[in-house]
Amino acid sequence: QVQLVESGGRLVQPGGSLRLSCAASGSIFSGNTMGWYLQAPGKARELVASISIPGTPYYADSVKGRFTISRDNARNTIYLQMNFLKPEDTAVYYCNRVGSKAYLETLYWGQGTQVTVSS
Repeated sequence: QVQLVESGGRLVQPGGSLRLSCAASGSIFSGNTMGWYLQAPGKARELVASISIPGTPYYADSVKGRFTISRDNARNTIYLQMNFLKPEDTAVYYCNRVGSKAYLETLYWGQGTQVTVSS
């Protein structure tokens, strides 16, 4: 069964922190670099962080020094620790494999989790 379940998003004040979780089915998670994507209203989905199987991270410039991605290969789960949140971080956050735009369009996507940063 294909499954992606993102959780942990909520309303938070600027400067606050959140920890997002993504539980994936083994068919999606195993043997793949996994990433967190955000989609702001009216904008395309974009990769903000990814992590390879051994744990090598990548971060978009917009989140470097503020977000930390991690993965638990035994639980088929990835996490995103978000610190020093800014209003521009407001978006729906999704997790999935990493790849080209064309490849991503072929994938199953979960519901995402809404992060709203506002005072």
